[in-house]
Amino acid sequence: MSTQAPKPTPTKGRVDVRNFGLSYETLDGPMEAVTDASIHVNPGEFVSIVGPSGCGKSTLLNAVAGFLKPTTGDVLVDEVVVDGPSSERGMVFQQYSLFPWKTVKGNVEFGMKMKHLDKSSRDRAARTLLGITGLTAFENKYPDSLSGGMKQRVGIVRALATGPKVLLCDEPFGALDAQTRVIMQQILTNMWQRLKISVLFVTHDIDEAIFLSDRVYCMTTRPGTIKAEIVIPLERPRQQSMMMSSEFLALRRGLMALIREESIKAMGGEINDLALEGLSIDMNGQSFADVV
Repeated sequence: MSTQAPKPTPTKGRVDVRNFGLSYETLDGPMEAVTDASIHVNPGEFVSIVGPSGCGKSTLLNAVAGFLKPTTGDVLVDEVVVDGPSSERGMVFQQYSLFPWKTVKGNVEFGMKMKHLDKSSRDRAARTLLGITGLTAFENKYPDSLSGGMKQRVGIVRALATGPKVLLCDEPFGALDAQTRVIMQQILTNMWQRLKISVLFVTHDIDEAIFLSDRVYCMTTRPGTIKAEIVIPLERPRQQSMMMSSEFLALRRGLMALIREESIKAMGGEINDLALEGLSIDMNGQSFADVV
């Protein structure tokens, strides 16, 4: 009886953001969006960033994508400084960003065509990825005939088609209804486990961050920096049923408390909730009180 050999451990796709800061010029002078933020993503790891609205989550992600340049600090992928967009970093946005005049297959092949891959290679890669995501029957359809979830599946496939080392996701499921969002989380998890690439994922949804991730970074209110790094010790593969487990709920309560504290700060208030002051949720011998 033969057994499948284990897949090799990924060696590419390490992300290092070191003491990152970014300021914008405004009519009232410079505005500091992010300050002294440091994160890392190991090759093949799934990492999420959460935090209050306006804390700089998307700013950090866009810097890794190469769309923004840091005012201070460094952004590196595999020890090479990021100095602009690259096909080695695929990006999935909240808005579907598909070309309406191209078919599903045409959208998926676009990046490969820009890399000058031959037609046979483009066709093979597109059909394989569309098959994984259940979109084979829709390859000749145009985006306006697809549901929101299907459009986002196409967006993810298009980002993966060029063979990136890192997949960057900016609230990709934020516009979807709850049931479709759950399905998309499972599809993304399955694709990530199969392709073994690094993922950096920005979301407002705490349950989503815990369910998908190996680690979660929580940011402070603006100017955003890293408030806490939380390891997610849940076993894989993960099923939606584990979201009711005591371990999952403890992680959820801890992250909600961290974000709630920052959200209240952003509104100029003070925390008077004694339950928060005494928060201590044990996780692998470390409490959130220790982390914070």
